[in-house]
Amino acid sequence: MKLYSAPGFTSLADHIAMLEAGLQFDLVKVDLETRQIESGGLYTDINPTGYVPALMFDDGEMLTENVAILAWVADCEPKLAPQGHLSRYRLLEMLSFIATEIHKRFPTYLSLPEEVREPTGLQIVHWFGFVAGRLERGYLFGEIFTVADAYLFQLAWGATHLGFSLPEPFEGYIARIMQRPSVQAALHREGLA
Repeated sequence: MKLYSAPGFTSLADHIAMLEAGLQFDLVKVDLETRQIESGGLYTDINPTGYVPALMFDDGEMLTENVAILAWVADCEPKLAPQGHLSRYRLLEMLSFIATEIHKRFPTYLSLPEEVREPTGLQIVHWFGFVAGRLERGYLFGEIFTVADAYLFQLAWGATHLGFSLPEPFEGYIARIMQRPSVQAALHREGLA
């Protein structure tokens, strides 16, 4: 299996989740500016959208999009998913929310001239605030770390590096997740630590 990833982008969430699940895979770094793969060749020859992540299975099948890959990882390792009634759907609900309400705003924010970024920045902070209440017991689904936490962590960590002031309890949430061996390993493998 190969995970196509760009250091520091949301593919970091998939990288963390796959390490948490104990899956064996090769990490293939993609330069998103040039669309080049570190070993040579054009990434768009593999994934025509040019977006990361992409997960290439040994049989040649490919899965793209954070929500799909993270849901697949949770199916491989159920301890990375919430438990109970409607748990699979609650996980998909949260992954979709993170993707559509938080993640999708970052490319817009970063592409705008600095003097007109404020409304989009306020929306980003608003939606982080919306999920902040869920973190009071540690993680999005209580006391267990799930693939949705890997996704939210990457976005929150990235937001703080961009200078966003996130609501409580994000500072503790980010610090707690940074301590996980999978996070440290992923950051090291991506050259971010």
